Amino acid sequence: MLLKKELGVIENSYYEASVVRPPPSPPLAERIAADVCVVGGGYAGLSAALELATRGYSVSLLEAQRVGWGASGRNGGQVIVGFGTDGEQAIEAQFSAADARRAWDVSVAGLQLLRERIDRYGIDCDYASGYLMLTVKPRRSPALEKWVTHVSRLYDYPVRWIGPQEMAQWVASDRFYSAAYDANSGHLHPLRYCLGLAAAARAAGVRIFENSAVYFVERGRQPTVKTAQGEVACQFLVMAGNVYLGEYGDDFAPELTSRIMPVGTYIIATDPMGKERADALMRHRPAASDTNFVLDYFRLSADHRLLFGAGESYSGTVPRNLTARMRKRMLGVFPQLADLPISYAWGGFVDITMNEAPDFGRLESNIYYLQGFSGHGLALAGMAGKLVAEAIAGQAERFDLFARIKHHSFPGGKLMRTPALVLGMLYYRLRDLL
Repeated sequence: MLLKKELGVIENSYYEASVVRPPPSPPLAERIAADVCVVGGGYAGLSAALELATRGYSVSLLEAQRVGWGASGRNGGQVIVGFGTDGEQAIEAQFSAADARRAWDVSVAGLQLLRERIDRYGIDCDYASGYLMLTVKPRRSPALEKWVTHVSRLYDYPVRWIGPQEMAQWVASDRFYSAAYDANSGHLHPLRYCLGLAAAARAAGVRIFENSAVYFVERGRQPTVKTAQGEVACQFLVMAGNVYLGEYGDDFAPELTSRIMPVGTYIIATDPMGKERADALMRHRPAASDTNFVLDYFRLSADHRLLFGAGESYSGTVPRNLTARMRKRMLGVFPQLADLPISYAWGGFVDITMNEAPDFGRLESNIYYLQGFSGHGLALAGMAGKLVAEAIAGQAERFDLFARIKHHSFPGGKLMRTPALVLGMLYYRLRDLL
């Protein structure tokens, strides 16, 4: 197992083991010009590049590692509507009811956009419908039922309430008390989807440069983006590196780095258990997560493995004895899987904002950024790429809606945000347990 502790990464990934990557794109090794330079080869960056190229812009994309190396290739594969409970509350507190509805509708459009791209570009990524939000204690059930009523009334969004008497039909676990089922959300193989977006972007004319970490950005009328061996002069710059932005050189966007927090999230995959046994575990095979603050999430893969994840590390380091700890948490949910070996364990950073609402905006009139997806990036990041492309093309209404969301920096800035969050997470973990 390869550990990259300085980046909070474990590389023993089921996703990597189940794809065949194309040969690496060459690193940038010259001075080039483009209408738009995109920094970051995940969903947001690839989506922006694809949308802009199809509109006729010349686009160069710089990725510090390989396409999909970050959160876009490591996540739980859950394609979820909305912004999370806290993110939705932040938006509703700042916006009128009409604008909150517009923001929600953008997230719904993100689900549709993802499915359309899968069909249009023939991306084989095992997409399946269905998502469950699960309560682990009776006292948490009223809040979830209230949320179901809330989104049904305010957003006309259909979510099915599942009471205690129905739970056995959905999940073969005594841990959960009630649930909400969203048929419009779903799950997929996230790395295959990301590589499919990259292939579509290349076919549209995007020049992708891998192993091309950005260490400096010269701002101005024509921004210049510099790597170790080359640079891109552009008319517009889109920063979509999230928590890895500025990790490879100067902190060239200090306005952004203190407003998001890197959170380590890790996943294990069992050996295949066979279709019959997998169906008995979750008959409808949705993605699922509980409603704890420090949550567990899981789903069944197309080859009948259980993929089980958790937000395990808020300190920026890989937890000790990770596989054993994750297996113990998995068996707390599904003790009947005690005979199944763990084949893979992997993970890395995702980004969260203080209020868990997305953070999109401009640093200059020609420099855009997309970050702060807070666990909802699989659908929302792709939609964010489309919004920034619309804005660059002169149709900024939807982008500017999200740019109005107010955000606060984590206490102490970049240096102190991690210890502050660790203390906060200890409180929330105790609250979940008690």
